[in-house]
Amino acid sequence: MPSPSGPPTHSVLVCGEVRTCLLPSLQALDGRAAAQLLRLRADDHVRVSERPTMYALSPEVLTGVDCGLPAANGAKVRAVGTVAVRGALTEGRLLQSTAYVSLPAAGPDVRRPWGQYLVRPGLVEPLGKLPRQAVAEGVLRGAGRGELDLGMIAEGLLAQLRRHALLDRRVPFKSSPTRLRWVARREPEGGRASLVNFTVAEGGLRAMELLLPADVPAAAAAGLCEDLALHDWLLTTTQHMLDNSRLGAADGPSVVEVLHPVVVHLLHLWMPRAHVDPALGHLWDVLEDRPGFSRQWENLGRRIRDRLALQAVPRPYEALSRR
Repeated sequence: MPSPSGPPTHSVLVCGEVRTCLLPSLQALDGRAAAQLLRLRADDHVRVSERPTMYALSPEVLTGVDCGLPAANGAKVRAVGTVAVRGALTEGRLLQSTAYVSLPAAGPDVRRPWGQYLVRPGLVEPLGKLPRQAVAEGVLRGAGRGELDLGMIAEGLLAQLRRHALLDRRVPFKSSPTRLRWVARREPEGGRASLVNFTVAEGGLRAMELLLPADVPAAAAAGLCEDLALHDWLLTTTQHMLDNSRLGAADGPSVVEVLHPVVVHLLHLWMPRAHVDPALGHLWDVLEDRPGFSRQWENLGRRIRDRLALQAVPRPYEALSRR
């Protein structure tokens, strides 16, 4: 991203937050309706892919900010620039919004004219030096009052999309949204990206730390985090539905009623890396090793199918009761 008043500005941190939820629509949207939902700008098109899953990604829009940066050590750092925000829809059913920024190691000591920030989309400059470690920890901890709050910006777009006239505001089953905060520290160009940490907290919050080579675009990191957030939502939602279903105690129509939404709406959505930049696809290997996302999903799927199969087998006492 070239600077209008000097050499290119190189980022040392990329930070973002992803919100994931069930689309408030009784019927899943097709590709044409998904493009209509996500058309955030008249001068740019929505990218729609039909293979291997139906996936729609909006053009990015910018939100201007002039505020403090969250810093774990309490440092007061003012920053100015623009936050990139976008929405995504998977299989016409799962809706996501993402807000992310790139941060350079240092910026000018005084605020630039606003036009100079607009020509560098998605870049937020500190006034002075950036305490990168403290800011990285602060982003993962969460913004305080008057600080850059990427989650609030992502939530604003999500709320806008959920109010769209296309949607009937009905859902096929109950679920809760999730939040993924992430920070990527820039590494020298030519290196290999790595996943440093992934944690699950209460209230649907997750946090992830990455090492990201300088030549990998920030948008690619956002795409990886959206993919992880989507599959984490699938695991969390399906597990929650099973936990609340009394699967081992309930019988008959009640079991089928509980499991029907999982089979119809969720089981076919599991497809890690389908829309992840090839430079970052290997990071899924870490998640498959520990905690073992796909193993967990396969185990949930087997439990569901086995329970439904048992429902189709008459029990001896049921046969005797009919005599």
